[in-house]
Amino acid sequence: MSLSLSLSLDRRTGLSLSLSLSVNRSREESPAILIGMSNSELLSVEPLDLQFPFELRKQISCSLYLTNKTDNHVAFKVKTTNPKKYCVRPNTGVVLPRSTCEVLVTMQAQKEAPSDMQCKDKFLLQGVTASPGVTAKDVTPEMFSKEAGYLVEETKLRVTYVAPPQPPSPVHEGSEEGSSPRASVSDNGGQASEFSFQRSSADKVEPQENTPEARALITKLTEEKQSAIQLNNKLQRELDQLRRDSKRSQSGIPLMYVLLVGLIGLILGYIMKRT
Repeated sequence: MSLSLSLSLDRRTGLSLSLSLSVNRSREESPAILIGMSNSELLSVEPLDLQFPFELRKQISCSLYLTNKTDNHVAFKVKTTNPKKYCVRPNTGVVLPRSTCEVLVTMQAQKEAPSDMQCKDKFLLQGVTASPGVTAKDVTPEMFSKEAGYLVEETKLRVTYVAPPQPPSPVHEGSEEGSSPRASVSDNGGQASEFSFQRSSADKVEPQENTPEARALITKLTEEKQSAIQLNNKLQRELDQLRRDSKRSQSGIPLMYVLLVGLIGLILGYIMKRT
């Protein structure tokens, strides 16, 4: 640029020279500018599409990961077109060199669902190179001002609604229908991954039955069952014994009654003879 200005002899030379000097002066005084770095080399943002499993009357959160690809401190700021609907924590901060920062975006509970399940909300992530030692408390809105000469990196993020995850179907449903696991995988290749997931879940559950706690519980229940059976048999024997004793007592009552009446009769006869 200096060579072209020196060779030009028109009236615009002085104006161009003063303009270039003013731009260089503003860059040198800006503490958050990195000379020679393009606007797309500061932060790596994942994901670029914020997906929220939409559910009525429920807060939903989505994580945003910012990775600093440079050897300098990078300050960031998150903006949204609908600030009343979303809560961003933190909305401003500093990402250390060669490190990753997580930003949590929470959508407030919605009372109504959009008819077409389309969301027009957008987010804007701004990043700028900061001087060493800068903390989140030192981040100010002026650092992201392009008019002040700062090189600001901007990344636009979209918001989409997705269906909430459905609970997996129980494994025993396939056995009730009479279809073998191998047949279901060979007949329909698309179901192979789903079945393998269900099978792995079942394999994870089975070892839990062989844990010491499970074996102790099974042993305790078995002992209680045996004790209950023994107690039931003992009560049954006692009940039979009571029934037999009751029958014996009922059969002995008439004989005692006859002996008692006979004895009374003898006593009365003896008394009448004496008189």
